[in-house]
Amino acid sequence: MDTCQLSQPCGAARGAALDARLLRATMGHFATGVTVITYTADGLPAGMTANAFMSVSLEPPLVLVSVRAASRFHQHVREGVCYGVNFLAEDQRHLSGHFGGRPLDGAAPPFIHRGETPLLEGSLVHLVARTVDVHPAGDHLLYIAQVEDIRFGSPRGPLLFYGGRYHHMPTRLPAIAHPDAADCC
Repeated sequence: MDTCQLSQPCGAARGAALDARLLRATMGHFATGVTVITYTADGLPAGMTANAFMSVSLEPPLVLVSVRAASRFHQHVREGVCYGVNFLAEDQRHLSGHFGGRPLDGAAPPFIHRGETPLLEGSLVHLVARTVDVHPAGDHLLYIAQVEDIRFGSPRGPLLFYGGRYHHMPTRLPAIAHPDAADCC
């Protein structure tokens, strides 16, 4: 077992400087789902694409999203403020691009609202989460939030991100059963 000491770096890259490009390429080997984090900015729906999203705890129900420190998200979301998490389906790649800096031509994406929180119509799953803590972490901030509402959309395959590209499941997986499936959006 390899152990680390503070005086020496761990792993195979001993002595080599670890740069951002190497880490980005490495993390590209980790497949993720794709989400759009939605919020209200100056009274209007806004959002950003994020794949650095995860569940933190079941009791209480907590989630985390990692947001670049330069993002305008920070101007609008702070402790006590809700944001939406929209799990994108394989047919929603265009929305990932739109909220990732390549806006769609024409009509704005369709939103629905749960209370004051905007959500993307047609997503696989919608979460509404209230920010409970924000932690600085390098060039990002980690937003921890308590889930207050969950809604399931129509069952389809998820949009995936791997190797710097979008993918979908090669075979159709069975729909995940949910006890409140009749109460979906």
